[in-house]
Amino acid sequence: MGRAFEYRRASKEARWDKMSKLFPKLAKAITMAARDGGTDPEMNARLRTAIMNAKVQNMPKDNIKAAIERAAGKDTADYAELTYEGKGPHGVLVMVEAATDNNTRTIANVRACFSKNGGTMVPTGSLEFMFSRKAVFEFDTPENITGDDLQLELIEAGLESLEEYDDTWYVYGDYTNFGSLAKALEDKDIEVKKASLKRIPLNPVTITEEQMADVEKLIDRLEDDDDIQAVYTNIA
Repeated sequence: MGRAFEYRRASKEARWDKMSKLFPKLAKAITMAARDGGTDPEMNARLRTAIMNAKVQNMPKDNIKAAIERAAGKDTADYAELTYEGKGPHGVLVMVEAATDNNTRTIANVRACFSKNGGTMVPTGSLEFMFSRKAVFEFDTPENITGDDLQLELIEAGLESLEEYDDTWYVYGDYTNFGSLAKALEDKDIEVKKASLKRIPLNPVTITEEQMADVEKLIDRLEDDDDIQAVYTNIA
């Protein structure tokens, strides 16, 4: 009984720790979307998506409401969305997206993460051409439409590809077509589980499990920083 209790407590603490790191990032994404595009989700596809992603992660409604209201505050005016670039262990390319009100603090933290975990930062723009920015939507396999039919209906909205893996469909399009694809999926009554703008490597590389463990240490350190919203690599 004692061991079972300890396991359950450890499991809960792990979930709480994850939420304590995830919820601030989700809230910041909502606030930034509301600040830049307005507080009405119906008129702001980016905000609508940020709210949806927060709900999928079981973020409380009060937290979501507070994040939207925060967009009108003066403290959000100084927030900027920035990208940092670097090379991690074993030559892996790393793109780091941040939302920060203090670039000096954030870049110092990012540089420390790289230097302490076998990597180094490179000048902004050095790696941009190695990645392609894509709008990505994930949802369960629909029952009322085939993949071929959905592709035909999403082409005008900017669909580039539709892939299926383990009963989950992935819709890809250029990042500039995020809003049109989101609306097209909504019009088809498809319940999107997750939507995001991602950086897809143009020339992905493969590494060993041992090398991956080194890279994951760097990624974990970066993701622990509240200012960091996303981390991408060129690993296949």
